[in-house]
Amino acid sequence: MVRYKRKGLNLVGTQFRSNSPSTTNMSNSGMNMRGKIIFYEEKNFQGRSYECMSDCSDMSSYLNSPSATNMSNSGMNMRGKIIFYEEKNFQGRSYECMSDCSDMSSYLNRCHSCRVESGCFMGYDRTNYMGSQYFMRRGEYSDCMGMMGMSGGIRSCRMIPMHRGQFRMKIYERENFGGQSHELMDDCDNIMDRYRMNDCQSCHVMDGHWLMYEQPQFRGKMMYMRPGEYRSFRDMGMSGMRFMSMRRIMDSFN
Repeated sequence: MVRYKRKGLNLVGTQFRSNSPSTTNMSNSGMNMRGKIIFYEEKNFQGRSYECMSDCSDMSSYLNSPSATNMSNSGMNMRGKIIFYEEKNFQGRSYECMSDCSDMSSYLNRCHSCRVESGCFMGYDRTNYMGSQYFMRRGEYSDCMGMMGMSGGIRSCRMIPMHRGQFRMKIYERENFGGQSHELMDDCDNIMDRYRMNDCQSCHVMDGHWLMYEQPQFRGKMMYMRPGEYRSFRDMGMSGMRFMSMRRIMDSFN
């Protein structure tokens, strides 16, 4: 068994195995040798997996990897584009970004305005994608502190990959997937009204990208959820927050 990781490839974790117990036996018997490869959605062989023993023209049929989906849809990895500025009203030095950025201070002393030219991004008021979050689609944001409530401006950002296909997320009342649970495939503006559920402390995002809000009707502080398992919002720095509404991120690239 070989574990294979290489920077720059969209395959973030694979395993390759021979499906034959004996190469010699296969060649002597005239049988057709076939290999086997296992693809994973996440790094370090985590997330959902797909076992393949032949050619595959479209990985998105089996996995929700953003890279696989983008590659199959366009033949290239589609990216969003955002321009950050040090001062309000798009003044001062600027930094053009087309991917995730864990620390804006590597490029700018501060970020007090930005312009999203294509795609969708999530802005954070702390480095390493921590702190308060703000969703940004195509448009102009002339005052990040005033419009987003970020006292220190944007410190890090994530590009939200385009997703085509169904959306699925399972929410749980308690941490570690405990208590009452419900599966969502569309927006929910109030989990209390729809499910008689007064709290949500963990979730499992199976398909698509979602925003969760602390108040009904998609109001208040928000949190960006990518495909994966989230066992404890408290351990993610969201202690004391109750998420009461959820919305799919459906904006396409322009």
